[in-house]
Amino acid sequence: MAVVHPSTRPAAVEIAGSAWPMYKLEALALGLVICLVLALITGSLQVAVLVAAAVGAGRWVVGQVGARDRGARRR
Repeated sequence: MAVVHPSTRPAAVEIAGSAWPMYKLEALALGLVICLVLALITGSLQVAVLVAAAVGAGRWVVGQVGARDRGARRR
């Protein structure tokens, strides 16, 4: 019987010699997308930047807490 292991995402990506956790890259990409979409929809860069920063920071914190929890479970 074959055993199928679910595909795992890389935990980090090396950028310019430094390992960046995936949740940080996801937070940056999400913030950029939200900023561009809101700038187009609302026409207000101030609102777009503030909301995008809040969403990006939220994703960053959730990812950091999740990574910390996974690290604690492995010990």
